[in-house]
Amino acid sequence: MAPSAAAASPLVIPLFLAHQGCPHRCVFCNQYSITGQAGGAQLAAGVVAETIDTWLARPRRLADRPVQVAFYGGSFTGLAPDTQAELLQAVAPYLVRGEVATIRLSTRPDYVTAATVAFLRDHGVGVVELGVQSLDEAVLAASRRGHGVEAVARAFRELKAGGFAVGGQLMVGLPGDSARSALASARALAALGPDFVRIYPALVIRGSELARSYAAGGYRPLTLARAVALTARLKAVFDRHHIPVVRMGLQAADSLARDLVAGPFHPAFGELVLSRLLFRQARRLLAALPAGAPRVLVASPADQSILRGPGNASLARLAALGLADGLELSFDPAQPRHTLRLATAP
Repeated sequence: MAPSAAAASPLVIPLFLAHQGCPHRCVFCNQYSITGQAGGAQLAAGVVAETIDTWLARPRRLADRPVQVAFYGGSFTGLAPDTQAELLQAVAPYLVRGEVATIRLSTRPDYVTAATVAFLRDHGVGVVELGVQSLDEAVLAASRRGHGVEAVARAFRELKAGGFAVGGQLMVGLPGDSARSALASARALAALGPDFVRIYPALVIRGSELARSYAAGGYRPLTLARAVALTARLKAVFDRHHIPVVRMGLQAADSLARDLVAGPFHPAFGELVLSRLLFRQARRLLAALPAGAPRVLVASPADQSILRGPGNASLARLAALGLADGLELSFDPAQPRHTLRLATAP
């Protein structure tokens, strides 16, 4: 049985495939900019071993922390079978010696079959992330994904039956997408039982079909505010199902900064989403208080900046709503992250 993706926080050794293994060019795709890997250089077994050795040689604060080798980008199971075997066999000695606990990879839903599942299981893969992006047929077609919703459901069934931890990646703001379809996709994905989820806003990247459509006036990306608000609503769906959302927004990279044409990129996108969700909690709790009642919000100390919002924006919004009069903030290490409670004023 594959380990739960959320059970521990592994040391992740990243290996990048860029666009390898995928003959499709979805309208939003320019993997070289997204991953920061230039030129589409082919990842080789020697590089895999060298990278793992380099990471394992570094001092670690937690020596018993599990190690996970992760193949990012591309569609791993779309690579030639010999190439898949070569890359996975390069990790095999570290698995045998117990230096690496498991392997994670990303792929397309339509590149998962029963034979694929057996092959990956036999080669030490424990976690598979699926680039779902949407579970709306029209959005998938407009994004030129090359598969439909049933391929996603089938891939989840095969991987779950094979004992893998399965993650799903969603995008908001794709062509033809709306708040309604994005929320419906989140609910449909939650029903498939992913072990974890990532949510990304669609960005206009130089060299993509979306960039050409944007230049011609045919595509308008979400604003940052709308992307944050919509992602917060999607995260709330997964929170209700106790499904971890492990990342929101793309990581900053020099190549992404260079090739970003338009769209809701922010280096702290995930924190903006968490801040919005915490603001909503605060608003609900404070609005339910009778006039004149003590107003003490208790949060985890680690959530202080998220609660206040960028530049104290969340506190300013509460004040504008008339909910901050006499408000006190209290920080308790015992309070669970990303939650609030009311306390009686001392």
